[in-house]
Amino acid sequence: MPDRLFTRAFVSVFAANTFMELAWSLFLHFPGYLHDLGADEIQIGILVGVTAVASIAIRPWIGTAMDVRGRRRVILFGSFLHVAVLGLYLTVTALGPWVYIIRILHGLASAMLFTSLFTYAADVVPASRRTQGIAIFGISGLMPIGLGGLLGDFILSVGDFTTLFATAVGLAVASLFLVIPMKEIQSNEAGGARRGFWVALRQRDLMPLWLAAMVFSLSLATFFTFLKTFVIETGIGSVGLFFAVYTGTAIGLRLVAADLPDRIGQKRVMFPAFGMMVAGFIVLSTADGVGDMAVAGFLNGVGHGYVFPIMFAMVVTRARPSERGSASAIFTAVFDVGTLIGGPLFGLAIRLGDYRAMWLLAAGVVAVGAVVFARWDRQFESSTRIATRSRRST
Repeated sequence: MPDRLFTRAFVSVFAANTFMELAWSLFLHFPGYLHDLGADEIQIGILVGVTAVASIAIRPWIGTAMDVRGRRRVILFGSFLHVAVLGLYLTVTALGPWVYIIRILHGLASAMLFTSLFTYAADVVPASRRTQGIAIFGISGLMPIGLGGLLGDFILSVGDFTTLFATAVGLAVASLFLVIPMKEIQSNEAGGARRGFWVALRQRDLMPLWLAAMVFSLSLATFFTFLKTFVIETGIGSVGLFFAVYTGTAIGLRLVAADLPDRIGQKRVMFPAFGMMVAGFIVLSTADGVGDMAVAGFLNGVGHGYVFPIMFAMVVTRARPSERGSASAIFTAVFDVGTLIGGPLFGLAIRLGDYRAMWLLAAGVVAVGAVVFARWDRQFESSTRIATRSRRST
């Protein structure tokens, strides 16, 4: 009988992450509130950027705290801070330093929860079903992407931003109530002594995965930063259509075939999934109708559905159990770095060329990144096999 996946701990952390991510997704509408306050595009960009910078800056502390103090303490602290910070948005009535302070605090709380909840989930899934478990847990982050935009639209149609902020607080409170009863998970896996956050960052067999994560995060930056303006300028499809197909495909794939990487091999699934992402960007570069937008959403949804959980499962497996918190913190920080780099990079591609150039650049980044990762990681695997044979011969 296979190891049980849907334990009480797994269901609890899944539900807690769903509410937390849904509260975060409501803030996809926050630039509209800033615009109402008189912010221009530069100010909005800065306010979005400071949140990402804060998230990156706190990752070393988060990783160390999880490894030394445990996941649950970070989850609880982050949850209480999350509720408090979202409540502070109700006090924002004008642009000024106070908004920046709140955005920084929001970045800190989000980083704590995103990292600690994913790490906790990786701890509670069986090692033999790790990729499958992480893939299914990831649904708790994918669903809110689609639901958050729709829920925000509905709230703003019947109320205002005060109602939206209050709803976000309620969702954060629901997440808090779910994490309070959670127990600390003690790992039974053998591993060496903890060496520290920065040593985990430089661990040789993890470094190719940091590259793969960066490539993946850069690709996401194109969707979340420029898809709306692409639709406005070209009149092709809609943001809702793309993300409905994208998230629906990724979720459906994880529900029916999340165990495929564990059954046939992670890389045998990972590289074709990267290929699907490349194909999706190429379709966007030549899109001229709704059908093309749907096809691109499907292809990139397949890529996301497999690439992210496979990468994270490989990080969890390769990291020492005593440094798993630090490795998870580094992995999630890469996505904030990708957002900071991807926006200006792909924006420059649009300015120097057009949206077709931007989508083709994204396809090239993913293709080249996947090839470099494959060669780099193969070198690690070859050296590992040689070292293993050498130890056996002696």
